[in-house]
Amino acid sequence: MSETLLSARNLAFELYEVLDAESLTQRPRFAEHTRETFDAALNTARTIAEKYFAPHNRKGDEQEPRYENGEAVLIPEVKPAVDAFLEAGFLNASRDFEAGGMQLPTLLSQACFAHFQAANAGTTAYPFLTMGAANLIESFGTDEQKRLFLQPMIEGRFFGTMALTEPHAGSSLADIRTRAEPTGDGSYRLRGNKIFISGGDHPLSENIVHMVLAKLPDAPAGVKGISLFIVPKYLVNADGSLGPRNDVLLAGLFHKMGWRGTTSTALNFGDNGQCVGYLVGKPHQGLACMFQMMNEARIGVGMGAVMLGYAGYLYSLEYARQRPQGRLPDNKDPATAAVPIISHTDVKRMLLTQKAYVEGAFDLGLYAARLFDDSQSGETEAHRQQAHELLDLLTPIVKSWPSEFCLKANELAIQILGGHGYTREYPVEQYYRDNRLNPIHEGTHGIQSLDLLGRKLAQNGGAGLKQLVRLIAGTCERASGYPNLDHLRMPLEQLQVRLQSVTLSLLGDLAQGQVSIALANSALYLKAFGHCVIGWRWLEQAIHAEQGLARGIPADHDFYQGKLQTARYFLTWEVPGCHNELALLEARDDTCLSMRDGWF
Repeated sequence: MSETLLSARNLAFELYEVLDAESLTQRPRFAEHTRETFDAALNTARTIAEKYFAPHNRKGDEQEPRYENGEAVLIPEVKPAVDAFLEAGFLNASRDFEAGGMQLPTLLSQACFAHFQAANAGTTAYPFLTMGAANLIESFGTDEQKRLFLQPMIEGRFFGTMALTEPHAGSSLADIRTRAEPTGDGSYRLRGNKIFISGGDHPLSENIVHMVLAKLPDAPAGVKGISLFIVPKYLVNADGSLGPRNDVLLAGLFHKMGWRGTTSTALNFGDNGQCVGYLVGKPHQGLACMFQMMNEARIGVGMGAVMLGYAGYLYSLEYARQRPQGRLPDNKDPATAAVPIISHTDVKRMLLTQKAYVEGAFDLGLYAARLFDDSQSGETEAHRQQAHELLDLLTPIVKSWPSEFCLKANELAIQILGGHGYTREYPVEQYYRDNRLNPIHEGTHGIQSLDLLGRKLAQNGGAGLKQLVRLIAGTCERASGYPNLDHLRMPLEQLQVRLQSVTLSLLGDLAQGQVSIALANSALYLKAFGHCVIGWRWLEQAIHAEQGLARGIPADHDFYQGKLQTARYFLTWEVPGCHNELALLEARDDTCLSMRDGWF
């Protein structure tokens, strides 16, 4: 198979044509970078992903981590892969030069990381979680906590996790029972149980730093009573050396449908009353702190879903080009040669659908990374604030839309391979199983839809939403300069107008206290809103494809035509279908809300 991770041509299109990555080098923070240094980092990421991560993707799935003598045991190929990742500097790709980082824009570090996500989701999770935990300590930890825990994480000696979920509470963090008692010496003693802790135990690092949500004795009820604690697997002495084992017990491993290469653990804190933890940030402000890591993780989960969809798409595309089967409907001669299945219209439909989903979502994920760069290094405070507000609004879409629709792409990849796709001799069934986790973790579709409709839309007076409306209108106006794009632009404009009307109406209901009926069909709203956003991103890609064609480079002709045809598919096949969801939202349909337990 030629390109198994992601299309290098499409990546260059996104970075250098659609998102103008080179302009970031004009900012002081990135002034030492050029397109050449960006491409060098990307090439290194691709090389390491292909050499160290991809080869054991199947083995990690077939030989999942084992629980032996209270520890998790992994296949031996995982550590050399993670070590190669660390040695190349990707753990700290966005961190300052002075801190040992590469000082890359997040746009570029995300593009680099995408290669690893496509190559091996299970192994990639370990450094991914560590990066998020390290950023959390950097933002909210004390100088002492940074010295003892952050610095070894930056060096790759300590890894990290996030420990939120409890057996009885699931996603309802308001109901957690893990408790933290102050000891008088500045530390705390924790007691409780956490489940589904990815990377909660492994032999890849000297220590594991758990970021744990718990409640203090005087905690108010609900989410306003949650605090955040550093709880290391091994205690750390004042000089930075490792001390004795903390009272953190690996109670067992979960056996998952996919994503098997990542340990999913049940952890017991304080079974012997000696689990030492350290408060991060202010008391009762833990969830606000943890949202930083959760939002990073949500964007990362979205990109992970994209890359699993992308890998499945590229594999099924190559398979369709090579697999001869059947003849075209207008050829009745059985003596003629079979044609490659890519010649059959329904296979083209399935490939077009995959391409529309994965390349649309890929664009959105990188756009979100670019927004993060703008929120941190934009030229003015107003520019930075606008980028932050827009990214905040789009985060539920960046997480949920790829998790749903790139999973559908994986399903179509299996379908294209037919019976072979359903066997374990081919990778597409594993891509599907791995991707099936993404609609669940870091907040389900239902949670993301409630976050979008119930919180994000009205946040800061609707600043993010107003900005998005202006951006979509601006793209449509630019597209009107290309007559070939009129039939693509108009469905998006029609959807946006109707979506805007439904949005204002639902926000009005929420303002009047009609919460249950306004939020009853939030999942439908999330889908329509997401399709509108992806439709906008496809229209942006179409504009740049028109500009690319105008340059008249023969080698690029098919690439740009493919972009235009895929934009045509999404905007004329997928976008109009959202009016069904909008009609149900307009009617405040209560079919699901009024259903009763006994009626099932």
